[in-house]
Amino acid sequence: MAKTPTSQLRCTECGWTTPRWVGRCKECQAWGSIAPVGGTASQTRAQSPTARAVSIAEVPADEAAGVPTGIAELDRVLGDGLVPGAVILLAGEPGVGKSTLLLEVAAQWARGGRPTLYVTAEESASQVRRRADRTGAVTRELYLAAENDLGTILGHIEQLSPSLLVLDSVQTVAAGDTDGSAGGVSQVREVTNALVRVAKQRGMAVLIIGHVTKEGSIAGPRTLEHLVDVVLSFEGERHSGFRMVRAAKNRFGPADEVGCFEMSERGIHEVADPSGLFTSSQSRPSGGTCVTVTLEGRRPLLAEVQALVAPSALQVPRRVTQGLEFGRVTMGLAVLERRARVKLHHRDVFVSTVGGVRVADPAADLATAVAVASATLDWTPKQRIVALGEVGLSGELRRVPGTARRLAEAQRLGFRAAIVPTGSERLASAGELRVIETPTVAEALDVVYSEYTHSMGAVTHLRAWQTREDQNQPPKLAR
Repeated sequence: MAKTPTSQLRCTECGWTTPRWVGRCKECQAWGSIAPVGGTASQTRAQSPTARAVSIAEVPADEAAGVPTGIAELDRVLGDGLVPGAVILLAGEPGVGKSTLLLEVAAQWARGGRPTLYVTAEESASQVRRRADRTGAVTRELYLAAENDLGTILGHIEQLSPSLLVLDSVQTVAAGDTDGSAGGVSQVREVTNALVRVAKQRGMAVLIIGHVTKEGSIAGPRTLEHLVDVVLSFEGERHSGFRMVRAAKNRFGPADEVGCFEMSERGIHEVADPSGLFTSSQSRPSGGTCVTVTLEGRRPLLAEVQALVAPSALQVPRRVTQGLEFGRVTMGLAVLERRARVKLHHRDVFVSTVGGVRVADPAADLATAVAVASATLDWTPKQRIVALGEVGLSGELRRVPGTARRLAEAQRLGFRAAIVPTGSERLASAGELRVIETPTVAEALDVVYSEYTHSMGAVTHLRAWQTREDQNQPPKLAR
């Protein structure tokens, strides 16, 4: 029995479907976005394929080989460079430098004699030319088009036959035969689908700039991330020149790699060795500081944690963090007070990282504890040390992944001692780096003090300090 035609209504913003009309979408809560979608329910019949299925051993693998972009840090994230026919989405906050980075990529690609098309839908052609003059991205094989219509962009592709297309941005391009305004779900999906089809047919690499929402996620439908081959996130503080490109999805390489860049007046430049950006330039250590090694993807990076502890005039002392997770820092302060008897309940504590780097790695817990204890007890070690380890609520130190790589980076940069949890991964050749294993945070503090000062033992000093603190403890306020 033949099926009767059925009609559906779909939200033009999020794609939610409903059999009857409603004024407000129940998925994205948008008003007036429900529109009819024509179609009939039918049964799909088998058709003769245009090409036969072949054995996977017969498929040539060299067609998916990457071509270097000329920017080593970006190639590191992509895997082997740009793969012909790949569609790459680069997302980031406004002003972080997405357009500057991809203009540099397009210029480097065009310098190899390959035609490159840069389509700007947000700026005028003269604005992009001024940026190119400032960053040195003017080259003959780089073509520029200021268009926001999908059909016109496809016409430029037919005329130039570029090997690389850069689109800035997908949320500002509209397809004339699709309902909705530019940036809507239907428009973004149609524009991306069209670019994916053209990229696969022509073997043309496509770089797309995408916007992000105020929560930091990629704007548009979730299917946008499924349609493209690679999803990159461009991160960085607005007031800091350091930038990171992080791969969230990669069909051609590792999905946990990170590339480092630095923004300057002359454009954006790659940073091959970024560890020196996040440590102070002092050759001698000072109290209230400790260095740790974090893993950004598979790359070890040194980060310095600084702490300042001062008597508080408030009934509830202040806890201020910058560059570190507030919850992990406050948890570490509670562990220090309870498990290591470092009195902090009547002191203001300020903890920050050097260089504006954000550290979310649990391996920085021990370095934070050492820095806070050093600032509280006025310890100044003889030489700078590296501290690695996650601090548990019972005061124990837990092992962290990639300890050998972290220690190798510390050794390369000239550190002589490292404190790690007991049972950590061994370094193949320690050389002059002395690795000290400790089971708890209290014993780690004991090692920090006793190994690197000429004064009395750490336990004696800590007990004397605690006795003096208890005697000078101010009386509690009467209720």
